[in-house]
Amino acid sequence: MIGAGPGGLTLAQGLRGAGIDVVVHERDGERGRPQGVSLHVDDRGWTALRACLPPAQAAMAEATAGGPRLRTLSVDERDGELVIVGAEPLSDAGPVRPGRQVHRPLLRAVLLAGLEGAVQFGSAFTEYEVAADGHVLARFADGSTETGDVLVGADGIGSAVRRQLLPDARVIDSGRRMVMGATPLRAVADTGLPELIGHNATAVRAGDTFVALGVLRFGEPPVAARDRWLPGLRSAAVDAAEDYVMWALPVTREQLGSTGAPEAVWSRARVLVAAQHPALRLVVDEAWPDTTVPLRIGVIPAVPPWPPGPVTVIGDAVHLAPGFGGNLAMRDAHRLRDALVRAARGEQDLATAIGAYEDTMRRESFPAVPRTVERTA
Repeated sequence: MIGAGPGGLTLAQGLRGAGIDVVVHERDGERGRPQGVSLHVDDRGWTALRACLPPAQAAMAEATAGGPRLRTLSVDERDGELVIVGAEPLSDAGPVRPGRQVHRPLLRAVLLAGLEGAVQFGSAFTEYEVAADGHVLARFADGSTETGDVLVGADGIGSAVRRQLLPDARVIDSGRRMVMGATPLRAVADTGLPELIGHNATAVRAGDTFVALGVLRFGEPPVAARDRWLPGLRSAAVDAAEDYVMWALPVTREQLGSTGAPEAVWSRARVLVAAQHPALRLVVDEAWPDTTVPLRIGVIPAVPPWPPGPVTVIGDAVHLAPGFGGNLAMRDAHRLRDALVRAARGEQDLATAIGAYEDTMRRESFPAVPRTVERTA
């Protein structure tokens, strides 16, 4: 497997639990790459986590999640005050569904628990080769190789597996960017903003600027949940966790400019909201600088069916869905786990099992992903 994001690790846990050997190669270090601090998990994600994770790990993930997110609020500035001007219920049939926020670093720590020795960090995949006997040889930047029955690309938007498997599947850059950050809840507690928005996903309009907000109040303190469910887990993501406000600032490439370290991105975000409501300025001013990251917004147009084989892809490697893509990745992982288990039991041959997974993924995930973007050079 290539990639140790939520989809890849969910699949690795599911295969391990079914007695199937798995090795995960991740090009980044053990801390992973900056991708924002929170993740909205809905029924698709929770179903996958409950099915693929050992019970204690699934229980800890759910125990530490935030409160139910049932609506999307629209907040505007009226006479110097922020007020709710609209509320749209989230639908179980929509692309973005009711769910609960989870702390991404904490979820990663939970997903890695029990996979010691199975995840190789700093291992950059370069290419694969399918042998005559159907086995897959994966090559890595350091000259090493790995051979297995199946190669799964869970390596996200820049997937090297997808580039070889589906060379015509290209990422289209929308030209839009999203600066994401997080601010300790204690720093903005006196603004009234946390009480105004509750657990809901919120879009605040101030002048011509939009800021997306979400409050994560841990359902159970992570340290207490760790002591109850996974006492052997040692992670800074658990020890240092505290309630916070997640914020996201949509910007263009031009507004973002040339950025470098997270601190520089944070400084740019402060400039972009400098003329806005004091509560919004405080949210950005008091953010943790090292958690502030710029994300590129793009899509992968739906790919025509391809012949099934021992190489496949899940999640953002094949369908990008900003805001809810983690749920599709974990659902892919769950379904691919089931397919590979059927093949391991001899209920289906491997190509048929993988083909069935891919057919379902194309049918259900491709229509859920936005397709209209501004095509840029």
